[in-house]
Amino acid sequence: MALSRVCWARTALWGAAVTRGPHVARRLQLVRSGLAWGGPRSSKLHLSPKADVKSLISYVVTKTKAINGKYHRFLGRHFPRFYILYTTFMKGLQMLWADAKKARRIKRNMWKHNIKFHQLSYREMEHLRQFRRDVTKCLFLGIISIPPFANYLVFLLMYLFPRQLLIRHFWTPKQQIDFLDIYHTLRKQSHPEILCYLEKIIPLISDAGLRWHMTELCTKIQRGTHPAIHDILSLRECFSNHPLGMKQLRAFQMKALSRAMLLTPYLPSLLLRHRLKTHTTVIHQLDKALAKLGIAQLTAQEVKSACYLRGLNSTHVAEERCRTWLGEWLQISCSLKEAELSLLLHNVVLLSTTYIETRR
Repeated sequence: MALSRVCWARTALWGAAVTRGPHVARRLQLVRSGLAWGGPRSSKLHLSPKADVKSLISYVVTKTKAINGKYHRFLGRHFPRFYILYTTFMKGLQMLWADAKKARRIKRNMWKHNIKFHQLSYREMEHLRQFRRDVTKCLFLGIISIPPFANYLVFLLMYLFPRQLLIRHFWTPKQQIDFLDIYHTLRKQSHPEILCYLEKIIPLISDAGLRWHMTELCTKIQRGTHPAIHDILSLRECFSNHPLGMKQLRAFQMKALSRAMLLTPYLPSLLLRHRLKTHTTVIHQLDKALAKLGIAQLTAQEVKSACYLRGLNSTHVAEERCRTWLGEWLQISCSLKEAELSLLLHNVVLLSTTYIETRR
C-alpha cells in the first residue's frame, strides 16, 4: 500500500514537470532527435567538396615539393656530375615546352589574322626560325628511337654526342661556349675555299671596274683588313647575274657556302641551291624586321645570337663590337634586292673573316 502511494506520487510529479510548458517538451524532442541521428557535428566538418579537394591538392603539392627538394639535395651531395646533367635536362624540357607554346601562339595568330612570315615582328620571326631547327633535330631523335628498346641506345648516344644530337636547351653553359666554338671552326674551314673561288672568277667578270673592285676586296681580306661597306656594295652587280648570281653558282661553291652557313652540304645541287636561297631569304627578311625594330632594342644575348647566325663568332667578342658589326651587316643587307641575295650569302665570309677580335 505504501509502495503504491510512492509510485503514484512520482507519476504525478513527472506529469507536472512535463505539463509545465512547451519549453521542456521542445528540449525532450531535441534530445530524442539527437539520439536518433547522432551527436552534433563539429564546425570543421562542414566543408564543401571543393574546399576538401583544394586542401588535399595543396597538401599533396607541398609534400611533393618537400620530397623533390630532398631528392635534389641528395643528388647534389652524392652525385654532383649527374646532378648537373639532370638539372640541365629538366630545365631544357621546360624551355622547349615554353618555346612550343609560344610558337603555337604565333602560328595561331598568323592563321587568325592571315599574316605572312615576313610580316611578323623580328622576335617572332626569329623564334619560329629557331624553333623549326630545334624541332627538326628532335624529330631525328624520335625516328631513331622508334624500334623496340632503341630508346635506351638513344639515351646513351645523347650522353656521348650531345653536340650532334641535342639542341641548345640541353647544353650546359660550358658546353654552349665550347660547341659554338667548334661549329664556328667548322664553318671557318670553308672560308679560304670561298675566297679562292672569288679570285678565280675575276677574269670572268666583263666589266673592268667590277674586276678592279673584286681584286681590291680579295686583296684586303687576304691582308687581314676589314672591308668597308662600300667595298662590298660596289660589287652587287656581280652577284645579281653571271658569274656569281644565285642561279650561276657551281656545286662545289654551294657546298662550301652551305658549310659556312652551318647547313649540310651532302645534298644534290638542286636541293643545295634551293636551301641556300631559302635560308638567305629568311635572313634578309629578319634583317628588314631588325632594322625596323632597331639594334638598340635587342638584349646582349639577342645581339650575340644574331651575329653568330650571320657568320661572326660572337662568343668571344664584346657586346659593343657585336652591335657595331651587326649595324654594318644591316646596312649592306637592307640595300640589297632579292636578285642580289647571293652577295648577302657571300657576306657571311666577306664581313666576318677579318673582323677585329674574331681570332683568339
